[in-house]
Amino acid sequence: MTAPPFGRVLTAMVTPFTSDGDVDLKRAGELAERLVNDGNDGLVISGTTGEAPTTHRAEKADLLRAVVDAVGGRAHVVAGVGSNDTVHAVGMAQDAEKAGASGLLVVTPYYNKPPQAGVIAHTRTVVEATSLPVLLYDIPGRTGLALAESTILTLAEHPQVVGLKDAKLDLESTSWVLKRTDLAYYSGHDPWTLPMLALGAVGVVGTSTHLVGRRTQELIQAFLGGDHVTARALHEELLPIYTGIFRTQGTILVKAALGLLGFPVGGVRLPLVEATPDEVAQLTTDLKDAGAL
Repeated sequence: MTAPPFGRVLTAMVTPFTSDGDVDLKRAGELAERLVNDGNDGLVISGTTGEAPTTHRAEKADLLRAVVDAVGGRAHVVAGVGSNDTVHAVGMAQDAEKAGASGLLVVTPYYNKPPQAGVIAHTRTVVEATSLPVLLYDIPGRTGLALAESTILTLAEHPQVVGLKDAKLDLESTSWVLKRTDLAYYSGHDPWTLPMLALGAVGVVGTSTHLVGRRTQELIQAFLGGDHVTARALHEELLPIYTGIFRTQGTILVKAALGLLGFPVGGVRLPLVEATPDEVAQLTTDLKDAGAL
C-alpha cells in the first residue's frame, strides 16, 4: 500500500470566530490541540469546512501560523490554497510555506470551468510556487469540474504531487487511477472511507472527524490490520453522524455539534447561517445515535 504522506486521519478544520466575527486565533489553536489529542494525524486549514470562500488571504496566513504554533510539532498541517485565480492561489501557497505548512491542498479551479489543459497549467503553476508536497482535491459537486483521469495521471508525474483528496464519488474512476499511479488517495467523503480503503486509499480528510477522530482512526487501523469485521462495525456505528452533519451545509452543523459537546467555536459567516432549533434537535439525536454525545 502507498505510504500516507500526511498520516491517515486528517480533519478539514472549521475556523473559529469571535463574537464580532473575527478569526479567533486562540480558539483555533485550542481546537487544533483537541483534534490531535482525539486521534487526528493532521489538519487541513482553510478548506471548504474552514469557510475558505469567506476568509481573506491575511486571515488564512494568520490562522495557519496559529495552528502550526499549536500542533505543528505533533501533526501535519496542510494548507488549503485553492482558488479559481491562479495568481491568488500562488500567493496563498507561498504564504503557507512561510507559515510552516506541511503541505498544500489544491482544489480544481471552480466557476470559470477551464479545459483540462488549463487545470493542468493552473495546478502546475501553484505546485511549483513552493517546495511543499501537494494533495490535489477533486470535488466536482462544488467546483463544477471534475479532474479527468488523464489529468490526474499527468499531474501525478510531478514529484511534488503526492496524493489526492477524492470527493468525486466515482469509485470506478478512482480504481483506474489507483491502478495506474502510486498517489496516496484520501477519502473526501466520510461515509466512503471504508469502501475507499478497500480500493487502496490511505485514509480520510474528514468532517465528522471533528467529533469522532479516534474511532475513525480505529476503523482504519482495524481494516489495515485485517480485522474487517471490526472496521465494518465501526463504520455502521458512525453512519448516524455521517448523515447527521450533512443534513444541511457541513460547516454549520459541525460548529453546532462542537457547541453541543461544550466546545463552542463561534458562528459562521454569510452566506452561511446558523443551524435552526429543529436542525440542532435532529443533530442531537444523530450524535447520540452515533455515541458521540
